[in-house]
Amino acid sequence: MARVGVVGTTSWGTTLGILMARRGHEVTMLARSENEARELIQNQENKRLLPGVGFPPSLTATSDIATAITHANLVILCTPSQRLRENLPGLNPHLGRSTVLLSAIKGLEKDSGKRMTEIILDELPGTSKDQLCVLSGPNLSQEVVEGQPASTVVAGFNPSTTKWVQELYSSNTFRVYSNDDVIGVELGGALKNAIAIGAGICDGLGYGANQKAAFVTRGLAEITRLSVACGAKPLTMFGLAGFGDMIATCFSSLSRNRYVGEQIGQGYPLSKVLGSMVHVAEGVSTTEAALLLAKQHGAEMPITELTARILFGGLDPKDAAASLLSRAPGQEWPKDLN
Repeated sequence: MARVGVVGTTSWGTTLGILMARRGHEVTMLARSENEARELIQNQENKRLLPGVGFPPSLTATSDIATAITHANLVILCTPSQRLRENLPGLNPHLGRSTVLLSAIKGLEKDSGKRMTEIILDELPGTSKDQLCVLSGPNLSQEVVEGQPASTVVAGFNPSTTKWVQELYSSNTFRVYSNDDVIGVELGGALKNAIAIGAGICDGLGYGANQKAAFVTRGLAEITRLSVACGAKPLTMFGLAGFGDMIATCFSSLSRNRYVGEQIGQGYPLSKVLGSMVHVAEGVSTTEAALLLAKQHGAEMPITELTARILFGGLDPKDAAASLLSRAPGQEWPKDLN
C-alpha cells in the first residue's frame, strides 16, 4: 500500500485521488482552507466539482501540508497551471528524497512558457529528475471517475519510477502506457487545449464535420511543429498524449476548453464565459504561453495566433476562419516531420 498526497482539489485531482483510494492506497487531499477540508470530509465527496461521486474509505482531506505530504510515497500535483509555482515552496520541507512527484497538470506557465516539470525543478531545487513523472492523455475526469474505460500515458526521466507509477494506476478500466518523452507528453496535454478552443469556435459558428476535422488535423500539425522544436519526439504527438487527447478535448461535450470556444463562436465575450464556469479552462492561458514558446523557437502557429486574436484582440471568429482558408496552399507536412 502506498501513501499518496494530492495537491489540488480540482476535478482531475479529486479523480486521481479516488482512483488511488479505490485500489486500497491511503490518500490525503490537500485542501486550500480548513473550511474546504471540513466540507470534503463531511460530504465525503467533492460536491462542487464532482457531485455524486463518493470518496472511498481510505481517502481523506486536510489543509495541513505536513499531514498531507510528510511520509507520502507519491505526491500528485493537480493545481491549475498558473498556481503551481506559488504552491511548491510550501511542500519542500515535507518532501522526502524518494518521494515521487507526479504532475497531472495540462498547462504552461503564461509568463514564461515553462512546462510544469520545469517549474517544479525551479522551485524544488533539491528534487531530482528521477523523482518526476507526468501523466496525460484523453482523460475527461467525469468519465474516468465513473469507471468508463480510458487510457493514459505516464512519462518520466527514470524508467523504474515511470514503471512504478504505471503499475500503481493500471486497472481493468484505466489502462496506463509508459513513455520516456516528458517534453512531448507535457506539451501534447497543454497545447491541445488551445486548439480545442478553436474547435469549439467551429461548433459555435455552426460549421460542419469537414471543417472541424480539417481544423483539428491542422491543429495537430501545428502543435507537433512547436513540440518538436522544443525537443519532443514527433511520434508522441500522434499518441494518446497528443492526438488522443486532442480528439477527446475537441469533440466531447464535457470539454471545458471546447465549451469556451463554442460560447465565443456564438457571440459571448470571453469574460462572461469564464465568469460562468466553475472549472478552469487551461487553454486560455496556454494560448498565450504557446505563442511565447513559438516566438522563442521560431515556430509558425497560425491557428494559435488567430485564436489569441479572437480571445484577446476582438477579432471576429468568422474573419479568423476566412483568414485561415485564404492562406497560400502549402505542403501538408514539412520535410523534417516526414
